[in-house]
Amino acid sequence: MEALSLPAALALVAGGGAGLSPERRAALGASLPLVQRDYRFERVWFWGCIQGLRGAYYIAEGLGPDRAAPRCRLYSLNCLDWSLLTPATEEMLVLAEQLKGHFQGDPSFEYSLAEINAEAAARLVQSGKEPVIKEEARLIATIEQIDRAVGIVPRGAFVKTPLGSVHENRYFEGLSLVEAKKLSSYFHFTEPANLKNKTLLEKADLDPSTDFLDSLEHDIPRGSWSIQLEKGGTVVVLRSLLWLGLTFYHVPMTKQFGYVYFGTGEKNLDLPFML
Repeated sequence: MEALSLPAALALVAGGGAGLSPERRAALGASLPLVQRDYRFERVWFWGCIQGLRGAYYIAEGLGPDRAAPRCRLYSLNCLDWSLLTPATEEMLVLAEQLKGHFQGDPSFEYSLAEINAEAAARLVQSGKEPVIKEEARLIATIEQIDRAVGIVPRGAFVKTPLGSVHENRYFEGLSLVEAKKLSSYFHFTEPANLKNKTLLEKADLDPSTDFLDSLEHDIPRGSWSIQLEKGGTVVVLRSLLWLGLTFYHVPMTKQFGYVYFGTGEKNLDLPFML
């Protein structure tokens, strides 16, 4: 969610238990503008918090003019001092998905790779490296996994130019209340997969400038999203049941929307049995 509107945005998602202490909010309010200035980001989003056993990771994302470009991610242990994270590799994603249990809250903590992937551990030994994976690498991969799976935006909030770059739609005035209650009105803000499988006839009904992402209505397993009206029916809130702790909000007929994650960084693998 937008760093500049963080206090108001957190109030809109507070119904799910998401929130920060006044001290943390004050620290973010002071540090995130400095992050934007020092790294020369066009925008800074507060992504959320992953809770560990010994501490929490607070995450921010820096964006440039092209909103679809890879985002720069930073983490902090105190909401004041920020460290830049390296981009996630596909190997990191595969290995991190095999790690189970809570985060420790220590970025230097090392997981034994031999216990989760003997083949990967052997490759590291052959190259003269320790067969371990640091928690910082797991953190990077987990943020990427969550963004790919449940990072969402309303339909029409962004437009794709003929050159392929993606920008905020200055004409977007929010979804109507009727549309805001439909899963088909929300898109995954990541590289589309289902869209590529559509036939030419199906694509003919789509507007390429706004319908360039995958809709939530085809998510598997079905039922992995909860939609609710809150604040007296003035706010539409979507919560992911796959990544518990991810909350998205949108105020219909306004430009206000965003999502935040407050959780343990663990995927709900029991979801298919719960539905």
